Amino acid sequence: MEFKGSDLLVAELKRNGVGWISTLCGNGLDQFFVACKKAGLRVVDTHNEQAAAYMADTYARLTGKVGVCAVSSGVAHSNALTGIVNAYFDGAPVLLITGAARGYGSGKGVFQELNQPGLASPVCKLARAVDRIEDLQFAIRQAFATALSGRYGPVHLTIPIHVMEATVDITLEKKSGFQDLSVMPSALASIDLVKKAVELIKGSQRPLLVAGTGIFYAHAQEAMIKFSEITGIPIVTPIWDRGSVDRPHPNFMGVIGAASGEPRLLADADLIIMAGARVDYRVGFLSSPAIQADAQILRIDSDPSQLMQGIESNLTLLASLPEGFKQIAEQFEHASGNPHTKWLQEARERSRRFHSRWIEESVSDTPLTGRHIVDAIRPLLNEDVIFLIDGGNIGQWAHIALANDRYPGNWLTCGASAVVGWGIPGAIAARLVFPNKRVLLLSGDGSFGFTVTELEAALRQELPFVAVVANDRSWGIVTVGQRRFCGEDGIIASRTSEIRFDRVAEAFGVNGIQVEDPKKLRKAILEGFSSTRPTIINVPICLAAPFDWD
Repeated sequence: MEFKGSDLLVAELKRNGVGWISTLCGNGLDQFFVACKKAGLRVVDTHNEQAAAYMADTYARLTGKVGVCAVSSGVAHSNALTGIVNAYFDGAPVLLITGAARGYGSGKGVFQELNQPGLASPVCKLARAVDRIEDLQFAIRQAFATALSGRYGPVHLTIPIHVMEATVDITLEKKSGFQDLSVMPSALASIDLVKKAVELIKGSQRPLLVAGTGIFYAHAQEAMIKFSEITGIPIVTPIWDRGSVDRPHPNFMGVIGAASGEPRLLADADLIIMAGARVDYRVGFLSSPAIQADAQILRIDSDPSQLMQGIESNLTLLASLPEGFKQIAEQFEHASGNPHTKWLQEARERSRRFHSRWIEESVSDTPLTGRHIVDAIRPLLNEDVIFLIDGGNIGQWAHIALANDRYPGNWLTCGASAVVGWGIPGAIAARLVFPNKRVLLLSGDGSFGFTVTELEAALRQELPFVAVVANDRSWGIVTVGQRRFCGEDGIIASRTSEIRFDRVAEAFGVNGIQVEDPKKLRKAILEGFSSTRPTIINVPICLAAPFDWD
């Protein structure tokens, strides 16, 4: 069957389950847009390439499937790389398609000619230009397979106009040898290594499970919880990683690596089980003094490259995470292992004491702080609400005061990059992914300003959400840090003037509400959920971090 390049691209995207693409129009994309319209592939346009990439990244991190964005050439490509870097940090499968002028790659200086794959290569698992129509189908299939193999990650294709316009006679059917890598392999660990893992667990006194983003992507949530229950091992999650505890559970002790601290668990653990998690600053690089010098490290992952990332462990298990947890739990029971009940009870008490001042202790109605905001939204966070967190200081509040006994998969942060400014495009993408659910964005005022023009895109394309803007008139996490360590005179380049984001919202034609009474915030959010337009709730708060409650 004869295909035009642009039509072949769209057909392959649809064959891989892509239902929409995010984009900003420009050089090299017109033929692609026409093909999308003809094939019924939804095009969601933005005001900024960063926003388009953030949308694809959010889709990927919410679903574990490949999110696709398309941008034009030159600086547009470099703009989009901001969202691709975010996907790189979090291991999110994103395909960035970048247009290019006819004759791209000739070295003759065609319009906006730039080594686009070269720019993308350091943060992509695959980055290539497609120079011939005959190579296009393979390049697309290669990109999807690469994004979804091993540790997930972003990929990039530059596709010039002459490839989009050319034709080729080709079939869309898979060849018999093509493997669907979007399905996580159910690989079993070596039984001898499983037995060694069980001996490590039985021989420890204070084991701790660090559950990373890989748990979410591998659909290992239930297997992890059962493993924890059988062995009596407490669970923590590195801040900004995907949550995998979908309901309140007494074995979950919250996040670690937060600027506002954590329960003392990692430092006292004598066995640290890293499952789908990376070794980095959030776990103190798994080195003394963050952990005991003689602490044992057990690592479980489905990607062999991750088993030697950062450090060399005492024992590594190469297995799919659901099967790995199941094997260890079954062998633990078979070996008549006793759950670590005493340590688990102590860990629960440590977690309760640590979190109590932000959850149990009462607080006056004034001055309004991030604590008031998270208290107001806590009762609204159920399985029907997709909850997004965008911001440094308010993000710390959300992690400390909300993620103490659960960290569901329908909560989403910026990811391991700790970037700010992704929230509005993220909320738009969440609405596209879950059209029948409510979408709530909790944002700082600095974060919200990055992509505020996307409110117009959300309104025009009928993608409503509710955003609560914690407005402390500063880059809060920086300002409180400067004040804490340098004093008031050390607060430099981190304060802003007052911005009435409710009025900004009204200028874009969406709902804008100012709330200064914490008792009225919940009602305003519920009213926003009922609206067909985006609703922006501006909440002026004083500058205070969770550690100010010490």
